[in-house]
Amino acid sequence: MVQAKHPETGDKPQVTAEQIIDIVGPLTDARVMAIIATGATIEQIEEAAAWADGESDVMGDLRLRATGPVVAVYDILRTEEKYAEDRD
Repeated sequence: MVQAKHPETGDKPQVTAEQIIDIVGPLTDARVMAIIATGATIEQIEEAAAWADGESDVMGDLRLRATGPVVAVYDILRTEEKYAEDRD
């Protein structure tokens, strides 16, 4: 699969909608586009998804270092019903 270059840096491949859905599960097109717009890497999306799934408790200090795209993706995922249920 050919990946487009990242719109801001031009050097990192842009994450595809298919990759995002593979990591976090079904999302609305708007949320997928919002995640792409953050410029997050696959690793950053995986980290944000782990947080949203409530795995941050076992990650220790990792949550204290999250910034930028990880936090942006996390915020997007927390508004998704699948992840919002975990807050109850």
